[in-house]
Amino acid sequence: MMGKAMARLVLAAAYLVAGVLHLIRAEPFVAITPRWVPMIPEVIALTGIAEIAGAIALIQPHRGLRRAGAIGLALYALCVFPANINHMLIDMAKAVPELGWGYHIPRMIAQPLIIWLTLWCGGVTDWPWRTRADPAAKPDIS
Repeated sequence: MMGKAMARLVLAAAYLVAGVLHLIRAEPFVAITPRWVPMIPEVIALTGIAEIAGAIALIQPHRGLRRAGAIGLALYALCVFPANINHMLIDMAKAVPELGWGYHIPRMIAQPLIIWLTLWCGGVTDWPWRTRADPAAKPDIS
């Protein structure tokens, strides 16, 4: 499916760029990370490496590697959601927010969509387009 392949390439590129930015320009990510996270600079570097590894896995021809990359990136996106919330709280607490609600509300809505898209284009789920399986068919355990 061309749409799925294109989505996979776009997501891989986005995660690759974000991962590199985590490594070469960590300050903005450090600034939005909740203070309860231990060793913040190291966590930011590790998340950058995780994004790069996931992006590479997502474009692999081997289905198992793509699925593993998609699951890892989806879990990563779930785990960084507190930083996105913290970023919104920090920004909106300013007398004059830098990004405002016009950025933060769509960003909050986008996070679960990014998680789903990553799982879909990585071949982990086919929801909501799956077809009903034949009840007599044997499950694919490959």
